[in-house]
Formats: sequence, structure tokens, C-alpha cells
Amino acid sequence: MAAEKGGRDGGVQSLQRAFELLEHLADTGGEASLSELATLSGLPMPTIHRLIRTLVDLGYVRQNTNRRYALGARLIRLGENASMQFGSWARPLLVELVEEVGETANLAVLERDEVVYVAQVPSKHSMRMFTEVGRRLLPHGTGVGKAMLAQLPADDVAALLRRTGMPAYTEHTFTDPSSLAAELTRIASQGYALDEAEQELGVRCIAVAVPGMPVPAAVSVSGPSGRLTADAVASIAPVVQKIADRLSQQLPVT
Repeated sequence: MAAEKGGRDGGVQSLQRAFELLEHLADTGGEASLSELATLSGLPMPTIHRLIRTLVDLGYVRQNTNRRYALGARLIRLGENASMQFGSWARPLLVELVEEVGETANLAVLERDEVVYVAQVPSKHSMRMFTEVGRRLLPHGTGVGKAMLAQLPADDVAALLRRTGMPAYTEHTFTDPSSLAAELTRIASQGYALDEAEQELGVRCIAVAVPGMPVPAAVSVSGPSGRLTADAVASIAPVVQKIADRLSQQLPVT
């Protein structure tokens, strides 16, 4: 019986280590060498090699031509399904947000250096904002993205921006890291982010990071700039903050 129990424990430990390696790959931007993984994980090289080969065989990791290892395509389906389930669970609170403020509500997560919209409830206005669920954008050019970046360590944000660059969606998009850093400091201080036609001309967005999530997430309200005036922003931002707090409290994150 003791030997059997030890085998099970070994299996659980291997599973834990395999997931930790996947997370280390994600933390490095999705690609690393075996020696880098050994440094990050503290595991001996033979253990790293055995786990990585298993993950490669299963399709969760791939080996690039430069002999570095990267996250595999099989993870995409798992991540997308998890994101959609996350959005479905949040939908009742997004409905409540739309009913209270009258504008379109969105939920997004940060996945592989990109903002992914996982849920949306449109407003009842004839002129309203639509963002396709599943759409991916770079975080520096969106309200939800900036809200999430404002919660991350500055070094992590800088590394992300080096990987993605800062292309302009409109003439209002932040394209300078220093200017964006000042903007993120302001967002962290005031508790919400504004997208001032940075992703789409004529559109304003109020976004708040959802605290306590295992992955960065943010909820937002978006609409035409003519309706989302400065006065409207002042009254809507506290409502978005309230919904973000309730999402944090109610979503199953354990």
C-alpha cells in the first residue's frame, strides 16, 4: 500500500510540475529554452526534459526551429472555452450594468499579451457599440487593456510592450511607453480607465479591472462620445466599479 500511495503522489507532483512549466512559458511570453525553464522552476534538467517531452507529445508545448520551446496550439481550445465560460457566468451582472447605465457592457481578459473580449451585452439604443466576442486587440489601445495593465508591475508591462509593440489604432492611441506609463499611474490612482477614441473614433469607454482574478480581467461600458460625456463618465464610473467588485466576489475563481 505504501508503494502504491507513493506512485500516486509522484503522479500528482509530476502533474503539478507540468502545469508550473506551462505557466513559466506563459510568463516568459510563450517561449523559453530548457535551461531558462530550469532556472525559473528550480527543477533538475532531466526532470524538465522528461516533462517537456510529454507536453510536446500531447500538443500542449511545441519545439521551434531554434530549439526553444513554446506554448502549443492544443492550449488554444482550452483557453478559449475557459474564457467563454467565464463570460457566460458574468453575463447576468453585465445585463444589470446595461440596465443601470443604458450603454453597452463588456468583459475582457488578458490572454497571451492580448485583450480578448469574452462577453458583451448591448445597449438598447439604436446607435450602440458592438465588439465581437472573441475579438483580440493589443491592450495599450483599449480601455479594458489599460485598466488591466495598470494593475500589473511596471516591469511586466514594459516586457509586454516590447513583445507587442504599440501600433496606433487611431490618432489618439498611446504609442509611447513613457506616456502610457504616466497614463497607467493615473488609472491606478482614479480606479478606472478611459478609452478616448483610442481604439475607434467617436467611441468612449470606461473600464475597471476586476480585482482578485487568477488572470487579469476588466469590465467596461462603451458608447458614442456624444452620449458618454464628462458628466456621464462621472456618474457611470462608480457603477462600473461596483459591478467589477461584485464580479470579483461572485465568480468561481477557486
